[in-house]
Formats: sequence, C-alpha cells, structure tokens
Amino acid sequence: MEKVFARTKGLTDTAFSFCPGCTHGIIMRIIAEVLEELNIIEETVGISPVGCAGFCQDFFSCDFVGAPHGRAQAVGIGVKRALPDKTVFTYQGDGDIAAIGTQHAIHAAARGEKITSIMVNNAIYGMTGGQMAPTTLEGMKTSTSPHGRNAITDGLPMDFPRLIANLEGAVYVASVSVDTPKNIIQAKKAIKRAFEVQREGLGFALVSVLSTCPTNWGMSPLDSLKWLRENMMSVYAMGELKVTKEVERL
Repeated sequence: MEKVFARTKGLTDTAFSFCPGCTHGIIMRIIAEVLEELNIIEETVGISPVGCAGFCQDFFSCDFVGAPHGRAQAVGIGVKRALPDKTVFTYQGDGDIAAIGTQHAIHAAARGEKITSIMVNNAIYGMTGGQMAPTTLEGMKTSTSPHGRNAITDGLPMDFPRLIANLEGAVYVASVSVDTPKNIIQAKKAIKRAFEVQREGLGFALVSVLSTCPTNWGMSPLDSLKWLRENMMSVYAMGELKVTKEVERL
C-alpha cells in the first residue's frame, strides 16, 4: 500500500500535551514541516519561552535554548550573533512577545536582527492563569478582567504585527490563522517565507498566528474556532502586512 502521509521529521515522537482544541499543535506541525522541506532541521536553533509555548522544546527535532519569560528575542539574537550560520527562531505566545518581551521584540525588529519570530496570538495568557493580555479583545472576560476588558481603563487590544511592520529593520511581517484547512496552507506559506528571509540574511521576520484557547475562553473546541473567526479576525489585520522589495524577489 502506498504511503501518502507521514509524520514530519521536524517533530519528535513526543505526543502533544496541549488542551483539546488548542491550535498550538497545528502551528508547531507546520513549522516542523517547513524545517524539513528547507532541509534545515540540523542547523536550526529554536528559542522557547515560558507558558504553553515553552513546551515546544519537547516536540521539535532541532536544538533548543530556553529563555526567561519575554526574553526569547534577546536570547535568540545572542545565539544568532555567536553562530551566524545557524537558523534561529523564537516561538512565543502573545503575552510573552507583546507584553513582557515588548522591548526586546521592538528593538530586534528595529535593528533588523536576522532571526525569525513566530507569535501565537490567542488573546489571553494561557498556562499562567488566563489573565488579560495586550491582545485581549474589548469586552473579553479573563481572570483579571471578569467583567470584560474596559477600553477606558485597560486600553484597546494591541495589533502587534502592525506595530512591528512600521520598523525599518522588519522586512517581512504577516498575520495568519490556522482555523481552516485553507488558512493552514496560507499560514505555512507565510512561515516558510519568514524562514527563507533569514536564510537570505535580509532582516527581521515576524509571523503572528491567530490561535484558540478553549480552556481559558470557557468554550468547546468547535465554538472557539467560530469565536476566533467572528471576533479576532475583524480586530487584527490579516495577510502579509509588510513585504520589502528584497523579500518579493525570493
């Protein structure tokens, strides 16, 4: 019998430990496929933070370095500058990259650091207790906003990819989702392009991926996908937000 599907070599045999309906596993799967397709598994170093995203070091086949909460860019830059021939990527939740690690991400992009960052945006802090994040939507209830996010006292949600796209050193910025097969295909194309940007030494690349968190949202996996489509996609700009001329030529 012909084998038409196989587990990517970019992943280990360790089973995902995420909550039912969480889309972290889908995102990690397509990153792993990209690493295999580009034949860079052995030369890649991932940077894992704290929180649900921090589990990534158990699942990828490439080398990993653990970073303190919010410091993935700082650690990744150190690895890349010390080992410029390596492919370096950070895998971070929205609270990690857009709150605790905001300054590191902004300056990494401003300097055009030649790393790739994957941001998983589920509009909430996941493993640390379901608190309100910079990406939490207006009116959204969390453990620290039980009556819903109040724009007057808490501000409006931050569209972090759009912020990064304004910086000169960021040469490729995209915002995608993994809620449907079609969107998964588009997300993989964006992530692959972000890694190709690094291989060509063009500058900083960021791909934000809209993700679900059924447990902290208090929804079923199916309802969480519907909620993402009906609420998050109208708040966050989607698609390739910045593609420089150098990237277009790839």
